[in-house]
Order: sequence, then C-alpha cells, then structure tokens
Amino acid sequence: MKRSMPRFCLSLSLSLVVALIAASPAFASLKIGTRAPDFTVPAARAGQVFTFSLAEALQRGPVVVYFYPAAFTSGCTVEAHDFAEAMNDFEALGATVIGVSHDAIDTLSKFSVSECRGKFPVAADVDQAVMKNYDSVLIRNPLLAERTSYVIAPDGTILAVYSNSDPSEHVGKMLAALKAWKAKSPVP
Repeated sequence: MKRSMPRFCLSLSLSLVVALIAASPAFASLKIGTRAPDFTVPAARAGQVFTFSLAEALQRGPVVVYFYPAAFTSGCTVEAHDFAEAMNDFEALGATVIGVSHDAIDTLSKFSVSECRGKFPVAADVDQAVMKNYDSVLIRNPLLAERTSYVIAPDGTILAVYSNSDPSEHVGKMLAALKAWKAKSPVP
C-alpha cells in the first residue's frame, strides 16, 4: 500500500500538470520590438475581395493584425463586432485593422459584411503561412488560429501583443497600445 501511494500521487500530479498545460492559452512568441513578418493575402471588406499587403498598409500608419479561430463562431463574431464598433477610434489613431483566419475567401466575404459590418477587412490565410509566421496557430487544434492580436508600428516593429482566447479585451488592449505609442510619437 505504501508503494502504490507515491505512484498514485505522482500519477495524479503528472495528470494535473498535463491538464493545466492543455487548458492554458498559448502565448505568442513574437516579441515586442521585433520585426513583424510581412505578408500579402486575399482579403474581403464589405463583401469586396481584394489583396491586402501589410507593407502597403504600414505606409499609411500602424496596423492591428488580429488572428481569430473561425468566422461565424460565437467568440469570433463577438470580436468582429467589437472591432467594428471601435473602428472610429482606430482610424482616429491612424491605424488599419485586419482580421486573419484560415477561412476561405468566400466565407470571409460574407463575414466581412454581416459581422465586421463592412468597417474593416478580414484575410484568408488558407495555407496558414501568416498564422505560422506570427506563431498564432492554435495548439489544441492546429487548423485554427490562436486568438492573438498585434499592433505593428509603421516601421514594421511589433508594438504590442495580446493572446487570450477570451475576445472581450483584445480591442481595448490594442487601442491602449496605440494610444501609448501615439503619445510617444513625434508630432508630424
């Protein structure tokens, strides 16, 4: 009995550690101050399909790139609504917003109308190249994106990173990072 007790405790402890790791969100490995990987992808805004280029968007100002698991799911719909409602604030800070998922462009064209309300584009990363470059692949389901948001400065460096499966704070965190950056930036 004494010999089985330590094994049981060890087994229980190991099970607990594995469960905690599996339940905890993955954190983006791209660090603040590093160069953001460039990308060009098919995107849709207000149902219109076009090609989105990060390099071109950065010429106009900072860019918020947010990754989300899948269009038309509950959390992703909430997050799209939140970004749509805050677009005036993002635009006032000179920022472009783009959502990125693995969804096909046809699906995203519909999502851009109904859930993004035509206010910002969503991009199709069907081959997951962008998700992988930004370390935003969901560990427990590698076909999906981890809910991670980045603010990228016009010079291409990462200003802020926020990774959390709960969509409720992504918009606020990205706006706060942009405001802090704007406060430190020289006036044009």
